[in-house]
Amino acid sequence: MTDTIFKPILDKIESPNDLRRLKESDLEPLAKECREFLLHWASKNSGHFAASLGAVELTIALHYIYNTPEDRLVWDVGHQAYVHKVLTGRKNQLHSIRKRGGLAPFPKREESEYDTFGVGHSSTSISAALGMAVANDRLGNDRKVVAIIGDGGITAGMAFEALNHAGDLKNNLLVILNDNNMSISPNVGALSNRVAQILSGKLYTYVREKGKKVLSNMPPVWEIAKRAEEHIKGLVVPGTLFEELGFNYIGPIDGHHMPTLLETMKNIHELDGPQFLHVITRKGKGYAPAEADPVKYHAVSKPFDPKQGMMPSDKKSKLTYSNIFGEWICDMARLDQRLVAITPAMREGSDLIRFEKEFPDRYFDVAIAEQHSVTLAAGMACDGLKPVVAIYSTFLQRAYDQLINDVVNQKLPVLFAIDRAGLVGADGPTHNGSFDLTFLRCLPDMVIMAPSDENECRQMLYTGFILDQPAAVRYPRGTGTGVDVVKQMEAIPVGKAEIKREGKSIAILAFGSVVYACQEVGDIIDATVVNMRFVKPLDELMIKSLCAEHEFIVTVEENVIQGGAGSAINEFIAENDIDVNVYNFGLPDRLIPHGSQDDMLEDAGLTKEGILSFIESHINLSVITDAVKTA
Repeated sequence: MTDTIFKPILDKIESPNDLRRLKESDLEPLAKECREFLLHWASKNSGHFAASLGAVELTIALHYIYNTPEDRLVWDVGHQAYVHKVLTGRKNQLHSIRKRGGLAPFPKREESEYDTFGVGHSSTSISAALGMAVANDRLGNDRKVVAIIGDGGITAGMAFEALNHAGDLKNNLLVILNDNNMSISPNVGALSNRVAQILSGKLYTYVREKGKKVLSNMPPVWEIAKRAEEHIKGLVVPGTLFEELGFNYIGPIDGHHMPTLLETMKNIHELDGPQFLHVITRKGKGYAPAEADPVKYHAVSKPFDPKQGMMPSDKKSKLTYSNIFGEWICDMARLDQRLVAITPAMREGSDLIRFEKEFPDRYFDVAIAEQHSVTLAAGMACDGLKPVVAIYSTFLQRAYDQLINDVVNQKLPVLFAIDRAGLVGADGPTHNGSFDLTFLRCLPDMVIMAPSDENECRQMLYTGFILDQPAAVRYPRGTGTGVDVVKQMEAIPVGKAEIKREGKSIAILAFGSVVYACQEVGDIIDATVVNMRFVKPLDELMIKSLCAEHEFIVTVEENVIQGGAGSAINEFIAENDIDVNVYNFGLPDRLIPHGSQDDMLEDAGLTKEGILSFIESHINLSVITDAVKTA
């Protein structure tokens, strides 16, 4: 499948080498063609859309000025990198992005030599680019290194740690802040563009450096000159912070004005040391609906008519697990004034929009700062509040030290609502919640729950909230089975499992999202099926009873097998010297490639067919059936 719209300039570009043969006057028409291509593609597929629209001119200018792939471009997260993929030989494959066997959703080293660093999580670009700059110096390479980070990504502590280190090392490195939300400065226009060109030019740099050498020998005059420079620069640019970190700050400039971008980048290309370019762009640029609502168009999930924009579905869809959480936390907040909600920039994803509107004084979005979100919750819990941290499983990994030392070691009553547990679909391995049961289970006094359906999720959230200790409820992306959700909240007895069906010889101990598939398998092979509900503490009495009454125990979970819920069963059985055959099934010891959620579950074998096949490969079901008939 290829794009069929005629694009006279873009159609000629198979690599950045083709781009660099163009005249500068061709670049603005090319940007228009790229936007048309993205809109045509996005309206027929799914993927991150608005951020890439906003970065069209910036991406073209980077590949035009820099000798990629010899020069290194490091994209942060990768939401804005679709045009990068288009210009680096992958435009005819863009329709396959995020689909099984297709292009990766983010830059990926194995996919292209132009993808210099694999990304997916925020705020890693500056650290990675600095590492490359250091390697260049050590190995005597003369390549340029550029990190491109968004205004959201730079809010994370990791970004500032890297900036601080880069300013100290003084390697040749350009950091571009793609500011698409006016969150740092509204100072855009002809004056600031001209100032940026001056500040990036050789004359200013020469005078600045030579002046430092001369005046530094005259301390009183040097101090006056230094303060004067800072004062004058501060009047026209918001760069004091980055200058203090050791960068030469340039900008802000209009990221959609190609002549300014090219002139400024040409100047920077000749400068040594750490450079910081502040570029203002508009998310969704060129498509009015996306400009008006960049959050809605951040990621397109289904085809739409570009003339009408994305239309709401006529069908009433089932509630997602995120919706269940969003309703529960509002209901719970009315019952307990101590409840506060914390999220690291996941308001929409975690469904906290309504909570923010109804309880603005109790809502804390800390931006992309997972470590801070957890320790903030710990501090709140110390002095009488009841914090709920709404966070994706994959992002909780970034705050593991804070989870251990600041919450668990102090036995603080913080509830973690862990969304996107298990396989998430199109965003792939960087966003899968594959490891949380493993890294949570080893923490003392942590209560860990995994709901099998929507109502159980609501009741588990309530259960975890009223406990006087750390607790976690981990639930999957998307919808569940569609069961009725009971408004009345009732605590589930901590550590108590639930038998879903009685069977013979085989007991399937299922955790969370796989319970219903296991029930279907149980119906086929007449196995006992247990909804374990709690990963920690386990229902030890039930496990002993099941082991006494069954010849085979099979554990199933949507988490890696190593150290997961099944491993907890193994440890208990071994500690109690119980003689029974145990088999563990879960996510395999490999990364599951991106695709739809169903594709990934099928790949991992966590479907009715896959679970049945696993059991049949380890247990001779015909022998069991004959034995049951004889009995």
